Amino acid sequence: MSKEELTKITLPEEMIPKFWYNVQADMPTPLAPGLNPKTRKTLTPADLEPIFARELIAQEVSQERYIEIPAPVRELYKKWRPSPLFRARGLEKALDSGCRIYYKYEGISPVGSHKLNSALPQAFFNKAEGIKRVTTETGAGQWGTALSLACQLFGLECMVYMVRVSYQQKPYRRIIMETYGGKCVASPSTLTISGRAELARHPDTPGTLAIAISEAVEDAVSRDDTHYSLGSVLNHVCLHQSVIGQEVKMQMEIRDDYPDIVIGCCGGGSNFAGIAFPFIPDKRAGRKIRLIAVEPAACPTLTKGAFAYDYGDVVGYTPLLKMYTLGHDFTPDGIHAGGLRYHGESPLVSQLYHDGLIEAQSVLQSHVFEAALLFARNEGIVPAPESAHAISVGIKEALKAKAEGISKSIVINLSGHGMLDLAAYDSYLNGHAADIEFSDASLQESLKTLP
Repeated sequence: MSKEELTKITLPEEMIPKFWYNVQADMPTPLAPGLNPKTRKTLTPADLEPIFARELIAQEVSQERYIEIPAPVRELYKKWRPSPLFRARGLEKALDSGCRIYYKYEGISPVGSHKLNSALPQAFFNKAEGIKRVTTETGAGQWGTALSLACQLFGLECMVYMVRVSYQQKPYRRIIMETYGGKCVASPSTLTISGRAELARHPDTPGTLAIAISEAVEDAVSRDDTHYSLGSVLNHVCLHQSVIGQEVKMQMEIRDDYPDIVIGCCGGGSNFAGIAFPFIPDKRAGRKIRLIAVEPAACPTLTKGAFAYDYGDVVGYTPLLKMYTLGHDFTPDGIHAGGLRYHGESPLVSQLYHDGLIEAQSVLQSHVFEAALLFARNEGIVPAPESAHAISVGIKEALKAKAEGISKSIVINLSGHGMLDLAAYDSYLNGHAADIEFSDASLQESLKTLP
């Protein structure tokens, strides 16, 4: 079979990246420092030690271009890495755009998403430090699922605070977390001071990731044997996800192709960072490549938010980070892409967007599910609602190229499958998935509480 005919582009096991790629080494503008939430002074490693493993703190601030992946973590990566890159021939035929469309499929991991790429090293480094228990938040449940499994593999307890609306929409996520040995509760809960306070103020709240983060951090700092773990946003999480883009570059080289456009959905930013960041050095060297982050119109952090210091949670337990934000008090509507319902954005993604090295687009929920159905019916994979945001823009860019009479190479990060998200599909198919846009008036109100 010729390279042109290849549909599934695989790599041998020994080609799993041996190092994580750290984009901080190649950024034209260094990140603004994080600030201590109490003193407002520049954050120090000592400020973070009560909640994070020391090695993760070192990765958070590192300027090293490559950081070695520990052998035990890389060995566990072998369960599904390198993940395949597929040529979307069915979708190409349906669109008749003349574009070459590829998707990097992270849904083959044991938990069905890209989240295990970071959950495993986070559990590993906490175990190495003698920690017994880890707390976290989760939106749609992919991160909570991944961390539950990772903790089980390394012999740690896992406590997950799951955003209430997703807890109700996606009961099977809770079940699989508990199957892996994790404990999952709806957030806001009655287990924490911050959760009880939020319920007192807003008894019917759908919950937010910011509230769930407050609960998880509060839980972690209340016990000496416990650390907190975050599944997106922070530098070390984006670092771990870089295995995705590194593999894509090798796979495209095998195919004798190079992407004109790379697309990933974007909530906190780790999935998009994972596929896009390894291409930043090429873009800075003059390569004409577009890196597009896609977010919901109901939670348009990059496309409408302010570039400012803000908390990562509601209460103000977390450090102040310079990022694109809708305001930490923002409560997004209960859209079905629960993993993208976050008020803030990764500081790394935010700075690169501010510097013009990446782009951002927002899409309506109906367009997301239209794209998801088209993809499923032509490629046979039911994508997660989050991933379908990237698919939607991939289709849009292919049709735009067709109208311009141009053939482009487009790579989409299919960050997870949607087999546990069928209630969302059922809602759309029965006409119950409403289009929601975040208004400018709501934005101005939300930004009033910026610190």
